[in-house]
Amino acid sequence: MALVLAFWAAIFLASLAAPPMLDDADATHAQAAQAMLDTGDLVTLHVDGVRYLEKAPLPYWITALSLRVFTSPQTLVTNAAFAVHLPLALTVLGLALLGYAWSRRAFSSRAALYTALMTLTAAGVFLFTRVFIPDALLSLLLAAALYSLLRALEHESRAFAYAMWLALALAVLTKGLVALVLFGGAAMVFGLLTGTMADWRRLAPCSGGLLFLAVAAPWHVLAGLRNTGGAGGHGFFWFYFINEHVLRFLGERMPRDYNKLPAALYWSLHLVWLFPWSLFAPAVVRDAWQRRGSLRASEFGSRTIVLLSVFSALLLVFFSLSTNQEYYTFPAYLPLLMLLAAGLARIETDAGSSRTITFGFAALAVLGIVFAGALGYGLWSARGLAYVPDIGSVLAHRGVGDYTLSMSHFFDLTGASFAALRLPASIALAAFALGPLVAWAFYGRAKMHAALLTVALTSGLFLIAAHIALVRFAPMLSSEDFAARILQMQHDGRIAPNTEVLIYGDQAFGSSLPFYLHRRVLLVDGRSTSMLFGSTFPDVPTIFLAPAELAAQWGRGPRKLLFVPLEQRNTVDALLGTQQLVIAEISGKALVTDRPLQP
Repeated sequence: MALVLAFWAAIFLASLAAPPMLDDADATHAQAAQAMLDTGDLVTLHVDGVRYLEKAPLPYWITALSLRVFTSPQTLVTNAAFAVHLPLALTVLGLALLGYAWSRRAFSSRAALYTALMTLTAAGVFLFTRVFIPDALLSLLLAAALYSLLRALEHESRAFAYAMWLALALAVLTKGLVALVLFGGAAMVFGLLTGTMADWRRLAPCSGGLLFLAVAAPWHVLAGLRNTGGAGGHGFFWFYFINEHVLRFLGERMPRDYNKLPAALYWSLHLVWLFPWSLFAPAVVRDAWQRRGSLRASEFGSRTIVLLSVFSALLLVFFSLSTNQEYYTFPAYLPLLMLLAAGLARIETDAGSSRTITFGFAALAVLGIVFAGALGYGLWSARGLAYVPDIGSVLAHRGVGDYTLSMSHFFDLTGASFAALRLPASIALAAFALGPLVAWAFYGRAKMHAALLTVALTSGLFLIAAHIALVRFAPMLSSEDFAARILQMQHDGRIAPNTEVLIYGDQAFGSSLPFYLHRRVLLVDGRSTSMLFGSTFPDVPTIFLAPAELAAQWGRGPRKLLFVPLEQRNTVDALLGTQQLVIAEISGKALVTDRPLQP
């Protein structure tokens, strides 16, 4: 257990303070939690004063509490990232510990250790907890519900049945009815396959169902009563249940701002999300198939294998049919890693079958050499280039996927980028050059346990390097620097406190700006995406301006500070021309004003 905690602290706890809140989902969701503290309204989420009805509330309740504990108006800039991301880090720890406890009961102590370490070092778990999204918490709650289901079927005590209903209710409060669909579908198929449908009374369907409703229903009812009269007479119930559930699944959601990954990419990317452990999947599947007639496991272990397999398959197929983002399948990571860990632990104890995973270690060694070679080439090609603090200025900005996919910015990397990434690239190079070869050497000496721990250490070092790289990307991915500049100018008296701050385009382009300023900003041509439906309510604040209105007001009335994202620079230049004075420019983004600053 000490080893598990050490990995978690090094990879997740140590990475909480930086980078600052990132634009788009990270700071947008943080604004919703911040607004709860400002308004005291725990029912209706708000972003920049506009109703934000597409999300369930539990993650925002938790984050609002963390902001209350760890920040103040004076420490918001320095402590906000820690406060917002701490719940995510604790959620990952919860996933690792739940996986450890479940695997130990179902399989073995060795499988339990592997499950926890694999959870903490899988690439997808790390990548999709860098921003404030609800999927990690949903994964923990669904896994807790599945575990409680098995324990409830095993024991006469109804405590686990009530724990199942409670976890399921909290999962619904985390990401909506999809939690019911995934859990209910998996439970029904599991019951049919294992013949446990007759044991449904052990799940306390009546009293447990009442507990579920008592926890999950009040927020939905209150949100529906308090949010009526939106677009076309629609309110919360239509927008949340029909638009955000049914129409999102069908790809007809308003607005249509979600991509659907091509099928081949959707399935193959899971080799990346579960890397490096996905390299051992072929051997585990092959070994399980060969042992299918002679495999011996406890009843709880056998049921665990069936339930995890059914749940993972159902979830992956479900999101392959709907519109999707890469992280939607996050709840399948722990089940898949538990199955992999159980298979590796079983192979390890059987000397006759341990050679079946030769491919996994060999593939990792080859990939390690390839990755180390690529990183070495990048570092060598950048050896004569000066360090560039603003990495955004040396990226290609190809706009792959219009930046709606989580991995889009990966394709922007150029040779000059390595001048700003020397430290993380060097750490990753050392990890890939040494770790896989050391693991291969341990494996060759029949020390599979040491080999797998070396793989975990290699992945952990790579993730630490990846976090350092993310910090280097902060000027490009966050607008915190612009907020700091505005606050400093107010402090110095160069601008007045009533200076109007505006964002050109969607608020997601610079969502960290209003978060760190802790005030509303105006949006020019920003009645779009997550702000669209909320802007149709009669009490919407007057924060939306048309481009023509901006041009008419520019240079008149209170001073205006306009944040211009890279995507809108040409549009703003055509609209305002030489009337704009540039105060700051970072990664192609600019902060401009309509009159000279005070001395």
